[in-house]
Amino acid sequence: MPSIIIAPQPEAVNAGAQVLRAGGNAIDAAVTTAFVQGVVDPHQNGLGGYLLAQIDPAGDGHPIVIDAPARAGAKVTPDVFEKDVIGLSPTGWGFAVNGRRNSVGYESICTPGTVRALAQILERWGTISWEQAIAPAVEVAENGYVVHNALAWAFRLRLKSQAETSWIELIETNAEARRVYLKADGAVPDMGETIRNPDYAATLRHLARHGAEDFYQGELAQRLSADLAANGSFVTADDLKNYQPDEMQPLTGTYRGYTITTSQSPHGGPTVLEILNILEGYDLGAMEHNSPDYIYRVAMAMKAAFADRNSALGDPGFVPIPLDTITSKARGEYWRGKIDGGEPIQSTLNAASPGTTHVTVVDSQGMCVALTNSLGSSSGVITPGTGFMWNNSMINFYPYPGHPNSIAPGKARTTGMAPTILYRDGKPVAVIGAPGGNRIITSTVTTILNLVDFGMSVHEAVLAPRFDCQGETIYTHRRIPEFVLAEVRKKHPIQSLFTSYGELGLVQAAVLDEKSGRWTGASDVGGQGIAQIVR
Repeated sequence: MPSIIIAPQPEAVNAGAQVLRAGGNAIDAAVTTAFVQGVVDPHQNGLGGYLLAQIDPAGDGHPIVIDAPARAGAKVTPDVFEKDVIGLSPTGWGFAVNGRRNSVGYESICTPGTVRALAQILERWGTISWEQAIAPAVEVAENGYVVHNALAWAFRLRLKSQAETSWIELIETNAEARRVYLKADGAVPDMGETIRNPDYAATLRHLARHGAEDFYQGELAQRLSADLAANGSFVTADDLKNYQPDEMQPLTGTYRGYTITTSQSPHGGPTVLEILNILEGYDLGAMEHNSPDYIYRVAMAMKAAFADRNSALGDPGFVPIPLDTITSKARGEYWRGKIDGGEPIQSTLNAASPGTTHVTVVDSQGMCVALTNSLGSSSGVITPGTGFMWNNSMINFYPYPGHPNSIAPGKARTTGMAPTILYRDGKPVAVIGAPGGNRIITSTVTTILNLVDFGMSVHEAVLAPRFDCQGETIYTHRRIPEFVLAEVRKKHPIQSLFTSYGELGLVQAAVLDEKSGRWTGASDVGGQGIAQIVR
């Protein structure tokens, strides 16, 4: 059986596919791809970030979740930003505070888990060496990658908002970032030009020689922790040294005869399952796809699940999470009663899609990997000489004490990440993941609905127009006609985004064709990605 690999960055997919062609397995390919993603998509992910992976090593219905979240540093307090809060970000992506302390610069950084997690999963399930997995990323960082249209646009976008920061504005806040990414005259790279990052290449070579542990308690760790300490970061040398990823069973539910395995709290999986539990009581397949009634009912299920999410989810190592209630069929029935009765649902969050990336791999032996890795949307900080961006994950904590997602040392904050596998009769039939903030959740759900309720192919399911509702407004791709929106608007606020593709999460999905026994895949065309079959 051929293997398949899907991700938003062609350079990274090509590197992972080469590993598969050389006889490597899905973990080998995913780890290699993740390292390359950090080089070519440096605002979205990299060594300074975090990851969440769901892995079914034998493709036999026994998946494992590896969670390596960004954890708040030892120096934080629950009220560290409280006096500076402006309010919820206009996009819903975290809270805005004066001076952007929680989103830009050293105070926004959490302890990263990507490097240690990649090393652990490669050692446990991979077949290639650590050095082999890193080598393609070294080559890309050293020789450079071409600036595509979306990256060129990102370099030029300026938001000029007290509550939000674009990538170029982040770069301009840090002298090292300016040196790495801007031209000598301060100009941004143009489309078609090549970006080289020899410092990143040197850091990757160092890790290849000295191992992942050097990032956490070696010579590199000393350099990193000294820079963090000198610039007021909450992350300490002991935070790096003591960091460990978590291994756990996935959160499991059912939908119309399929078993769904996904991420645990504080991530997006509980909300994915809750939305599906609400919708299971409706005959969606009898509705016209993306009709007014369909959009309204699915959107209200989304809104209801987000109402529970926003009030109850947090790091289960710090606060009790009512998962049994939230993900129960009874809770789905409760919300259907509210929806059918036309009762208002109170949820005010509408989180947009600032960052993150993902890779989905299924190899010829049936091993399945859905790996989401992220920086949040990056802090703008590069430790001198290292070449990689640090995360800005402090932005996603609740800035007031007393909430399940409030700040505490060592705590992970909520994310939308939801690498998900669908099973039929104990066998995987779909592997789905996406970048896109909390819209990962709604994009994953609509893709599942397209596959299960409407029998779409993977390409149809991923490319169909999507919508998202987390709060006061339903947002849709521009491809959904205005006359449809006008009907929905009689019941609930709804509006088109400025984009026809993308923005609502970039789904990267592999689906088994049960007739041929072959896997097919699709990458959301709102990004630059590809699905590559390897024979």
